[in-house]
Amino acid sequence: MDPVLTLYIFMLAAVAGFEIIARVPVILHTPLMSGSNFIHGVVVVGAMIVLGSADSVLEKGIGFFAVALGAANAAGGYVVTERMLAMFRSKGEGK
Repeated sequence: MDPVLTLYIFMLAAVAGFEIIARVPVILHTPLMSGSNFIHGVVVVGAMIVLGSADSVLEKGIGFFAVALGAANAAGGYVVTERMLAMFRSKGEGK
């Protein structure tokens, strides 16, 4: 893939993501966080597939970094979602 085209796609995705997230009401952040955790799981699987076809040491290093960051982001998202949902539980409920 042409590097200029790749950079263009990345910049377009960054701008679109920023514009979408900036307009989300506060009340919807918890459900969206759960949805984004699913998407990060898909990203981790995709990064693992790409890592499996890496040839050079640089590609393997970048692939490993992508898998590690995606996994950390997904795990952290689940922790944050659980803490946010705990705020809405009554004092008498378990946990």
